[in-house]
Amino acid sequence: MRIVASYSIKGGVGKTTAAANLAWLAAESGHRVLLWDLDPQGGATYLFRIRPKVKGGGGALVSGKRDLRDAVKASDFDNLDLLPSDFSYRNLDLLLDAQKRPTRRLGRLLDSMADDYDVVVLDCAPSVSLVSEGIVRAADLVLAPLVPAPLSVRTLDQLRSFIAEAKGPAPDLLAFLSMVDRRRRLHRDLSEQLPKEHQDVSGTTIPMASVVEQMGVRRAPVVAWARTSPASVAYRSLWDEARLHAKV
Repeated sequence: MRIVASYSIKGGVGKTTAAANLAWLAAESGHRVLLWDLDPQGGATYLFRIRPKVKGGGGALVSGKRDLRDAVKASDFDNLDLLPSDFSYRNLDLLLDAQKRPTRRLGRLLDSMADDYDVVVLDCAPSVSLVSEGIVRAADLVLAPLVPAPLSVRTLDQLRSFIAEAKGPAPDLLAFLSMVDRRRRLHRDLSEQLPKEHQDVSGTTIPMASVVEQMGVRRAPVVAWARTSPASVAYRSLWDEARLHAKV
């Protein structure tokens, strides 16, 4: 089982969109996929038309009082299940802190699912926290969206430092630019420069596109219903890179 975390320190950069589309693409390729929506806002849960509720909340999962399998919901797509968000996840740091070896807890919970799934995609809340440390420790690949702005490099540097300082083996890091509007010179320049200057930045960019925004209306990944759109083509290219880094 391989674990891919869609994670960034900064919010509003396309983490949930990436997680939903890559989880669908992994399932389409025949893998058994679990998407765990760890964000208390529940964006991925909403997109897949699942109620954002876990019986007993995050506390029951973290403590082991409820098996992860009991909280998993089937999606409308073959090979793709979802472990939904719950508003109690806003307190997940505190819940983890009450456990022994808290940074290992998420990884151990996911290890119990290894016989059921080939790929786990984590949709992570934007933060630098105990939960984030657990995610970094559990993941084989951290997939980090960046917006095309000068501060993106600073955000990426912070993320590199955070991963380097986390205990245990470091996951691979693959950053990519999202919400790219090629009508803007700055967006075009950064799309060309960053992959050349940083080995961990993908040459694949996700465009700013109305079809991506329509995911919230259609409540399905764009790759499922607009397969030939530039956005879908970009996500397929990103998945091809991600699967190589994660050794899926």
